[in-house]
Amino acid sequence: MPENLLREARRQKGLSDKVVPDACVRDPDGDIVRQAKAGGRAVRDPDWACSHTDLYRMAHGGFELGGVPCAVGASFVVLVAEQLFAAGYRLLVSVTSSGQLVVLRLPPLFILIERSLRDEGTNYHYLPPSVFSEVNQSLIAAMDGVFNGLRVPMERGATWTTDASFRETPATIAAKKAKGLPAVEMEAAALYAFAEARGVPVLCFAHVTNQMARVEGDFEKGEADGSVHALAVAVSAARARLER
Repeated sequence: MPENLLREARRQKGLSDKVVPDACVRDPDGDIVRQAKAGGRAVRDPDWACSHTDLYRMAHGGFELGGVPCAVGASFVVLVAEQLFAAGYRLLVSVTSSGQLVVLRLPPLFILIERSLRDEGTNYHYLPPSVFSEVNQSLIAAMDGVFNGLRVPMERGATWTTDASFRETPATIAAKKAKGLPAVEMEAAALYAFAEARGVPVLCFAHVTNQMARVEGDFEKGEADGSVHALAVAVSAARARLER
């Protein structure tokens, strides 16, 4: 149980069990936390008991949230998510860099992931087999109109989750494009399966920043490596879920 792991980690490391912010953002590339630290808006939480990650407390517009940088891959991310909710977090927002499959518009853009194709292994340890993992519909309903003022476009749709990024072969990409999937990422299917099995709120966004290096000059995320808009998405989503 994650609660037991945290209990023993706190005992061994002499950590306290402090109240945590209500929401945490998963920041796989570390851009959000890096920019917040540079601006004096993030401090490392010394009582975060996970042995594999650091956690930062960040302030943005009068709202405090946690931030876990550089956690990548379905199994690792779900391990961290288990511990976040065991520690008292009430919402996890994941904003992950994603590759474009079907062209909705030129990157960068965001996709609020409503469901994701289950093409990695972790999700099957949480739910019986099916084609997609899906977000909780009450979370989707809470997002209506929330991102209308965002300067980077926000779409809704499905993604392909795979944990073998260098095996995204031309034939596989073509097959997923034929299904109408606009983007590929590495964790959403597992996070949604975990969320459904555990009965906890997780909301995943694909930050579509690239065309999988198939064009020169790819991977341009935008202002401050995309962190300004990614943080705005995370905070807006958290406020919509927790403050309404």
